[in-house]
Amino acid sequence: MTMKERIANGKLYTDYCEGLPEERKLCKKRMNAFNASAMEDLDGRMAAMTELFGRVTNAWVEPPFYCCYGTHITIGEGSYLNFNCNFADDGRITIGRRVMFGPAVTIAAVGHPICPDMREYMYTAPVTIGDNCWIGAGAVICPGVTIGDNSVIGAGSVVTRDIPANSVAVGNPCRVLREINERDRLYYYKDREITQQDLAEEASLR
Repeated sequence: MTMKERIANGKLYTDYCEGLPEERKLCKKRMNAFNASAMEDLDGRMAAMTELFGRVTNAWVEPPFYCCYGTHITIGEGSYLNFNCNFADDGRITIGRRVMFGPAVTIAAVGHPICPDMREYMYTAPVTIGDNCWIGAGAVICPGVTIGDNSVIGAGSVVTRDIPANSVAVGNPCRVLREINERDRLYYYKDREITQQDLAEEASLR
């Protein structure tokens, strides 16, 4: 088994062989090019994002954005990442469609053993976020976590375990507060009601 195969299989590894340092160096070059891209040059920014992730990505990522490899990240169509997101993508990070990220969200698909004598080693555990999720500002998503479709993760939460679909989850450690329910279809914030008249007015202003 090669070191890259060990990484892919979640086994202990170190990352200074088999071209891994060169891959991270190339990622930094691509990341810097993306972060320096001009807002007015949309084509240039999208081309830089394609280089960074190694595939065409029909999503919007606000610079600055930080990652380790780039090519281990898949972002679904229509997703939006606000500025200062930080992805430690030694392991796979898969983001579904129409997912919204607040600023400064961290995703770590890599960790170290707890034992101090073993801490030079690393291991990967993939992170998966389903469709239509909303990840609040400053949230931290830890290795191995899966977040189900439609769920909301509160700002500043530290997600250490899986979150089921259609959940509102908050805190450190992040816990399910409640399910998304019919009241959420009627009110968008506290007692502020969602009405067809209001939605029609908003649509007329676009």
